[in-house]
Amino acid sequence: MSLKISEKYGEKLPFLFKVLSIRKALSIQAHPNKKLAEQLHAKDPKNYPDDNHKPEMTIAVTPFDGLCGFRPLKEITHFLATVPSLRKLIGEDAAKDFEDAVSGRETSSSAEDTERNKKALQIVFSALMNQDRSTVAAGTKELVASAKKEGESFAGGGGPSNNGKELADLVVRLNGQFEGDIGLFVLFYLNYVKLEVGEAMFLKADDIHAYLSGDIIECMASSDNVVRAGFTPKFQDIPTLTSMLTYSYAPISEQKMNPVDYPYVTLNRTAYSSSTSSTLYDPPIEEFSVVKTELNDEGAKATFEALDGPSVIICTAGSGTISVGPKTEKVKAGYVFFVGATAECVLESGAESFTTFKAFCELSGKESANGTS
Repeated sequence: MSLKISEKYGEKLPFLFKVLSIRKALSIQAHPNKKLAEQLHAKDPKNYPDDNHKPEMTIAVTPFDGLCGFRPLKEITHFLATVPSLRKLIGEDAAKDFEDAVSGRETSSSAEDTERNKKALQIVFSALMNQDRSTVAAGTKELVASAKKEGESFAGGGGPSNNGKELADLVVRLNGQFEGDIGLFVLFYLNYVKLEVGEAMFLKADDIHAYLSGDIIECMASSDNVVRAGFTPKFQDIPTLTSMLTYSYAPISEQKMNPVDYPYVTLNRTAYSSSTSSTLYDPPIEEFSVVKTELNDEGAKATFEALDGPSVIICTAGSGTISVGPKTEKVKAGYVFFVGATAECVLESGAESFTTFKAFCELSGKESANGTS
């Protein structure tokens, strides 16, 4: 682990690293920040089993779609005006109050306007989330009927980010998985994002999201705390969710990451000549970073410099070997290896392309997810 990391993180691995294969929508959720996690754990340890935060990063292994973060305000006002069942559900007064509060200030960069907009967004989102189930279920019947009937003209033809047909298909699809669920209306508040293979996004603590489909690599701070409020039969905590969210609003492009070449790897001649790549996904927190390595020919080799912290390596495609010191192990899709601090690691491809993801923690002066350095 390394002494420094053991001391800082209580002798625990500071991240969780997993592959998710999503065939049915996962819950609408957010993960608490450190302070809130401590409070929730003390009050309700059954549903909030630890006192840690949980920022997370998602990397697409196959095409992926999900709901992530609040849409730009102009898109939300557009849907309030063009989706009658949504406006009816939250109430005319709530819809009008929101429109009046943000009108002319939707893209303002002033701190005062931003805070005012966030408060207005919290109120209009809470107006939806606090509706009783029977009212929501009745509203979804009207919504789904409109989606099936209107097609491309649904929701006023959509907004800048998504066309009407795309949104209509999404409503019908999600209703088939969670009939009558409030999440069918939540999607008009949240960015609907699609990631292609290799694209990634980072979600801070207190950011709302729901993963809908696809295979992804997910890395997060070490916690099991989840505040849920839709698309799930599990425990839902709507009061906590609506009070905890940041209510930041922005196009999804601002949440997508910009990966770069990983500098601390040496490639052999075969690797260089076969377009091998080693790509770093480096979120603005200290708990974790991830490197994706693709070795594309037999004998292609990547030698990773030793780190001052632990690593976990997952193979998602192909086969090859991993060598640490004098020990060499065979690797194929689904294999997972732990590599200790200060150990050089060598990956070598077998007879086919060989894809791995390596999560690691190395104290580097970045902020940790709880704001300390």
